[in-house]
Amino acid sequence: MKSKKSPRIADRIEKYRSLNSPWDPHYLGYFECFNEQSYYEAHDVLEELWLEDRKGVRGNFYKGLIQFAGAFVHLQKNRLEPAFRLFLLAEANLLQYENNTQGLTLSTIMQMAIKYRTSLQSSDFKINPWSSENPPKLDFPKA
Repeated sequence: MKSKKSPRIADRIEKYRSLNSPWDPHYLGYFECFNEQSYYEAHDVLEELWLEDRKGVRGNFYKGLIQFAGAFVHLQKNRLEPAFRLFLLAEANLLQYENNTQGLTLSTIMQMAIKYRTSLQSSDFKINPWSSENPPKLDFPKA
């Protein structure tokens, strides 16, 4: 699948095409973008894959990961309540899957979502728990 997104996103995806990986380049690009704090781009990269499978077996899985990245977009912009809501939606979508799905240990992502969501709520949405100096990182999926 050729990306319809910006050339920068297409470049991120392209470098994963030559790898001998069981995972789609869009899926791998998501993790690279996320770990670089390019949360909006992580959303964009994975959205294309989600659009193909949104009614399929992995549709809600991809949607949950997109929402997870979207929550961090809101945290970057200091929009704390929308971030909280996206963490809840991401959790609901990811809870539908086994802990080991698509090479990921979902409990790690769920714990991260719960940590940020709980921190937001306990501060009554006055303190942003995200910091660009110590951002969250996701492990790339294992084959």
